[in-house]
Amino acid sequence: MSEEVKEISFDELGLTKPLEKMTAKELRELCVAKLPMITGASSQSKEELIGKIKEVFGMSDEEGAASPYKDQIFGIKKTIRELRVKKDEVSERAQRDRIRRKINKLKKRTRRLARAV
Repeated sequence: MSEEVKEISFDELGLTKPLEKMTAKELRELCVAKLPMITGASSQSKEELIGKIKEVFGMSDEEGAASPYKDQIFGIKKTIRELRVKKDEVSERAQRDRIRRKINKLKKRTRRLARAV
């Protein structure tokens, strides 16, 4: 009864969402179905399971890591600040509304970039 241990990469797991967003139940099913090297998955908490999975694949916990979009977000925020000053200087209501809508779109873009990480 010798079981062959197959090398599996993180990409081959076919995950649809990040480990941190998965529920404990989903993580347990993943360990049982695709990661036999992790034993005792049924009795572990979500944090323990995430730690074990990252350990198996040699991933480090990058808590507080800078976003790859950090520079882009700061550039957009600078543009927003400039537009706010410009909005206060404009006297026509139509122009103010256009600037306000542009600021709103830029704020939404910064939020999407921040979530994309």
